Parts: sequence; structure tokens; C-alpha cells
Amino acid sequence: MKISPDKLRLYAVTDRTWLGKESLEEAVEAALRGGVTILQLREKQAPHEELVKTAMRLKPLCRRYGVPLIINDDVEAALEADADGVHVGQEDMAVAEARRILGQEKIIGASAHNREEALEAQRQGADYLGSGAVFGSSTKKDATTLSREELTAVCRAVSIPVAAIGGITEENCLELAGTGVSGIAVVSALFAAADKEEAAARLRALAEKIAERS
Repeated sequence: MKISPDKLRLYAVTDRTWLGKESLEEAVEAALRGGVTILQLREKQAPHEELVKTAMRLKPLCRRYGVPLIINDDVEAALEADADGVHVGQEDMAVAEARRILGQEKIIGASAHNREEALEAQRQGADYLGSGAVFGSSTKKDATTLSREELTAVCRAVSIPVAAIGGITEENCLELAGTGVSGIAVVSALFAAADKEEAAARLRALAEKIAERS
């Protein structure tokens, strides 16, 4: 296993549209100080070259805190920036192809919206899954909601760790306790917060409670 369940505990997904005057680097470092355990660089509007440059700037920060840096979708950017891995969605490159390009040492995560997709991603060599949208999504308007029952089925079907994603906040995340998830993936709950370090610390504490009960 290239990634342990505890590394998925608080999975931060970047979105600079939530930031004010703060730079992405400043926001990420504050989140890392607060307790983020894995960081996904997801900037949908950024062209490939900018994504690579941003990853190169974030990589030393992640190294300092011992946190894996994952690139969303762009396998080539992950390769060029020598990031720790990539996360691919159902409409993106297949896990097996991403593995062929990145090799055996990199982390590959995959989105799974049901038990069948989860098993197929694991079969192709995914190291972890992101499953949702558990409470809808503010960043993906067309995302369908994943029921608690289906999330539990996903977690029980695979041997790799699963992070829940989609509309997760401090107020609702404890509802995920008992599903089997290893952690929670957050976007606006963290990057829209005025104090990202404090928000990360609170979310990390809640994520630990969820893991204890799962």
C-alpha cells in the first residue's frame, strides 16, 4: 500500500476562487500547519504549464510537512512536476494508463461513485478512492449525491482506503462516522475559511473522530 489510511484523514482540495488577497501558497501553508494530511492541486481553469509551475511551488511546502502532493486529472503535469501522484475521475484517463505513465512508485487515486466503479479502480491499481458527492457539491453542480448506504458499500468492497468528498463541512461531517471512510476531502470548508489554519485544525479533529468510529 503506497498510502496509509491516516494519510487520507484530512484531504485538502485546492480552489483559489475561494481565496481573497491571500495567495494559494499562503493558504496551503496555513492549511498544512493546521493538520492537512494530503493535498490535491485542483485548479480547473489553470492551463497545463501553470499547473506544473504551481505544483513546483507547492511541492517544497508539502515536503516540509510530510504531506503528499497529488495533481488532479493531469497525469503529465504530475510527471513533469514530480508530484507524489495523481487523482483521476471517471471521465479522465484510466487508472491503468495513469499507472503505466507514472510507474509503480507514484500514488494514484480514483473517483468512485458506486461499488462497481470502486472495484474496477482497485483492480486497475488505484491506491485510494475519493467517493461522493456525499452531501452534494458546491464545486461540481452536476454531481449526484452518494447515499450513506452506497458509501458504506464502497468502503466494504475494497481493501484500499476511501475518502468521502462532496459538500463536507464541520457541521455535517460526523454523519459519516460508521461508514468505513478513512478521511474527508474538503474544498470550501477549508479554503473559504477566514483562518485556514484554525479551520484545518478543527476539521482534522473531526476527521479523527470519524476514523475512530468507522
